[in-house]
Amino acid sequence: MDKINIALLGLGNVGGGVFEILKTNIEEIQERSGCDIQISKILVRNPNKKRCVDVPEELITTNPDDIFNDESIKIVVEVMGGIDPAKEYMIKAMKKKKHVVTANKLVIATTGAELIRTAKEEGVRFCYEASVAGGIPIINGINESLTANKIEEIIGIINGTTNYILTKMYLDNMDFGTALKEAQDKGYAEADPTSDVEGFDAVYKLSILTYLAFGKLVNPDLVYREGISKIDAMDIEYAKEFGYVIKLLAIVKDDNGVLELRVHPTMIPERHPLANVNDSFNAILIKGNAVGELMMYGRGAGDLPTGSAVVADVISIVRNVNDPIFKLSESKSGNLKRIRKMEETTSEYYIRITVKDEPGVLGRISSILGAHNVSLLSVIQKGKRQEYVTLVFVTHKTLEGNINKSIEEINSLSFVDKVENIIRVEKME
Repeated sequence: MDKINIALLGLGNVGGGVFEILKTNIEEIQERSGCDIQISKILVRNPNKKRCVDVPEELITTNPDDIFNDESIKIVVEVMGGIDPAKEYMIKAMKKKKHVVTANKLVIATTGAELIRTAKEEGVRFCYEASVAGGIPIINGINESLTANKIEEIIGIINGTTNYILTKMYLDNMDFGTALKEAQDKGYAEADPTSDVEGFDAVYKLSILTYLAFGKLVNPDLVYREGISKIDAMDIEYAKEFGYVIKLLAIVKDDNGVLELRVHPTMIPERHPLANVNDSFNAILIKGNAVGELMMYGRGAGDLPTGSAVVADVISIVRNVNDPIFKLSESKSGNLKRIRKMEETTSEYYIRITVKDEPGVLGRISSILGAHNVSLLSVIQKGKRQEYVTLVFVTHKTLEGNINKSIEEINSLSFVDKVENIIRVEKME
């Protein structure tokens, strides 16, 4: 049996997962790959750091050239995270004619085109299945199984941290802070959770999915983004009252060549399959013009699920080492005219406002909404004989621009204390 040497750049959670999988499942991996895949070097910053896996000391190095200059190493697995020096190291590995596997969503979302181009130029394979949705094989699904389809839209729960928090708020009546703390205690959220809870992580992944499905290179900064930090217990309760569940959704749609991209909290019907994706699980709903709708579901994060996707890419390279994988090309994007501005998108909306309890308040706000072509589906007022009460409106489908103009005018009213929250409502029909 041939021996294939690989190297890891990084030994954090994902790197530890890759090491553990290759050690634990060695017989299955040998049988399926036809090779003896061995880790020969692991690059770390601090060789004395305590780690979650027991690694032989001779595998550890702090010098990247020990990997790049070793001709016996055929595959480099980047699991460091961040842009620098991860991108530099991957390009250097490619120029040394080494195949590269990565789980780095930030690098792929921001510099993926350059990395793919370099891999093509150097004649090596570049795989990144683990960069989106952990163990869910979404990238190979789009690149292989759905190639006969024109993909029309992708809607997904692609951040496990926010899904865990929203699940705890919905099922266990936790407030946001308590749910976040529990997510951190379980290792689902970082000490600084900004990337997850404010939607940045989901934006990076959506950028990658957009590139895969539509061949459109979209700067993540151009994707509309809202996080979940403004969602509180009152919004969760109103969602339940209306028969909805709140999820952080990543959405991309192709509407006759106009691409719509957005990441934001969304109320969806409680009976919809995505509404029942709980805890740290991810799910991605894809609509193709031939296959219709299909959904992929599984663990979206964690050392072993993500490590599983990384090792699968390594096995894919070993099996097809003479068949470079360059599935992405900008030719797909020829029919895409532009990215739709957010004010041009349409949705139903949940609007929660705190107002003074005075006669005529509800009528005045309803009149402003109507003047901007916002039709109301339902109105709820909570609180009586108090200085301030809560008004909740759910609209029919309307332009985001109409909502923005309405809210600007409503905010100027003397009896309005605060527009507490605005959440889009998707019927998911």
